Amino acid sequence: MAQQEKRNHPSGISFEALSSLDAPVSFWKGIPFGLQHVMAMFVANLAPIFIVASAAGLTQQESATVIQAGLLTAGLGTCLQLYGVWLIGSRLPMVTGISFTYVAAAVAICADKGYGAVVGAVLVGGVLELALGLTARYWRRFVPPIVSAVVVTAIGFSLLTVGAESFGGGSGAEDFGSWQNLTLGLVSLVACLAFQLLMKGTAKQLSVLFGLVVGYLVAIVMGKVDFSGFAHLQVVSVPRIMPFAPEFDPGAIISLGLLYVVSSVEVLGDTAALTKVGLNRLPTERETAGAIAGDGLISSVSGLFGCLPLTSFAQNIGLVAMTKVVNRKVILSGGLILILASFVPAIAEVFNSMPQSVLGGCTIMMFGNIILSGFQMIAEAGFTQRNITIAALSLTIGIGFTQVGDIFVHFPALFRQIFASNCIAVAFVVALVLSLVLPSEEHFLSTPAAEAE
Repeated sequence: MAQQEKRNHPSGISFEALSSLDAPVSFWKGIPFGLQHVMAMFVANLAPIFIVASAAGLTQQESATVIQAGLLTAGLGTCLQLYGVWLIGSRLPMVTGISFTYVAAAVAICADKGYGAVVGAVLVGGVLELALGLTARYWRRFVPPIVSAVVVTAIGFSLLTVGAESFGGGSGAEDFGSWQNLTLGLVSLVACLAFQLLMKGTAKQLSVLFGLVVGYLVAIVMGKVDFSGFAHLQVVSVPRIMPFAPEFDPGAIISLGLLYVVSSVEVLGDTAALTKVGLNRLPTERETAGAIAGDGLISSVSGLFGCLPLTSFAQNIGLVAMTKVVNRKVILSGGLILILASFVPAIAEVFNSMPQSVLGGCTIMMFGNIILSGFQMIAEAGFTQRNITIAALSLTIGIGFTQVGDIFVHFPALFRQIFASNCIAVAFVVALVLSLVLPSEEHFLSTPAAEAE
């Protein structure tokens, strides 16, 4: 086994160096591995921006500005998590990107208050998550695994409608549900599935990118791509600070603030998964707290650039599990590639000109995977009667009640704004309360353990 670890990878870097956090590695030789991490998360990093920008009715130029910011902050966040500043940052091979957790709530806020309210809530919520990270040692024991599992499952379910709307051509589109849009969505979905089935190894991580390329080319042939944004494009452009005036709406802040708490809980699981598959150990208290604080700080920075919150990306943890590449210097090259890409407007414009139905065809499978991840987490937490009660009740109330928003009609306006259409927040609150007030598992058994003995 030792001899196998010492042999060189085809790139000229030893497997031992690639699988070590701080082994000396040539920066240039490590770029292919960093690029692989970028390719694995590139589309998922930008997909939430497309969806929210469409819901907010942003212009093509405004959307391109937000996409630039998404690339920049993903790169900066990755660098922060890799090396850390003070107590902020995990110092683990973590890749950050724009989180899907906030999409449904951000879309609802856009419809009610506008994109400025989203930016304001992102700024304030990031500070909240930073504080949660710095104080993680005091609260993490109150959030059991079953609550995290319920939250991830609810996130997946909440995104299904968003994926379906994109598949049909985007919310409010004049040709919504047309055969052209449905054809593009189906072509993109089939391309994703075919690539995933036919390719082997790490190449499978690029199935969404392949689906987008195929869908985009078919859309060009069908005349569904608008190239007007390329007319006066600059070769290089610096991302803008504060491109949107933030609005600090209490309802929007509380709504996203709850999701920042949810995201903090997710990061606990992400950090544990990463150290398990990449380093074969449990994370230290410093690493988990630093990971949460790092997400909070970079999310506030993202708000300054008019973008959405960030978190550690699960698909990159999956890539670490497949390749065992954890070297921080190697993954740093991926973060720097993202930063450089943010200064090239053409990259943002290619994605900005992509029809919503192409995006929907590729992302609808990603949303389904989130639900399955939640189911796996519930299974890992254990199918005890207590956990089943928590999961069943919180998901039923969270998803069911928000499908019938009028059930909250007699509640205060602020309460309705936060919970009436946000199944993630409702499911999280119900699951957390149940985990705190329900008796121990012994009380759920038909025959108490002591009597059985």
